[in-house]
Amino acid sequence: MSIRHFTLDSERSCVWVDARSNLHPIHSETRGLQGWVETAVLEDGTLDLDLGVAGVLEVAADRLSSGNKLYDLELRRRIDAPTYPTIAGAITNVGRGARPQEYLVTGDLTFHGRTRSFTHEMTIGLSDDRNITLQGDYVFDIRQFNLKPPSMLMLKVYPEIAVRIELYGTVDT
Repeated sequence: MSIRHFTLDSERSCVWVDARSNLHPIHSETRGLQGWVETAVLEDGTLDLDLGVAGVLEVAADRLSSGNKLYDLELRRRIDAPTYPTIAGAITNVGRGARPQEYLVTGDLTFHGRTRSFTHEMTIGLSDDRNITLQGDYVFDIRQFNLKPPSMLMLKVYPEIAVRIELYGTVDT
C-alpha cells in the first residue's frame, strides 16, 4: 500500500463561517483554500491509519468575507490581516470514528498568531482512486485566539463561531 498525495482544489474547497449577533446572523463563505493531504487507502476504501495521515490547509485571512463591506472592514481590522495574513491548519493525528468513513481528526489551527489544537469528527471519503473529500464542522470560541468579539454601534457579535469545511483533493500525477 503506497501513500498518495492529494492536492486540494482551491475552487471547489470551501469554508463557511457562521456567527451570531444580537441583531442577525452573519455568514461568510470562503474559497481559495490551498493545501494537500497524504494518506494510504485500504481496499475497502477506508484510510490506512497504520501508515498515518498528514495534511496542511491554508487560506489568506483577507479572503474572509461576509458580503457586507462594513463588517468585512471590521473583521480584517480585528484579525489584523496585514500582520497575520494566513490562517493555517495541520493534521496531527487521525483515529477511527463511529462509522467507516468517519474519523476523529486532531489538528493544529493557527489564527491571529495563536496556535490551538482541536479534535473533531470528520467524514473522509474517496470517490475513486484519484479523488478525496474531507468534510467537518466545529464551533470555535474566538477568544481562544486572543480576539475580542466585535461590536459596532448597536451590533454585538457573540464569541462562538460555527465553521464548516469541505475539502476536495485530487491525487497528483
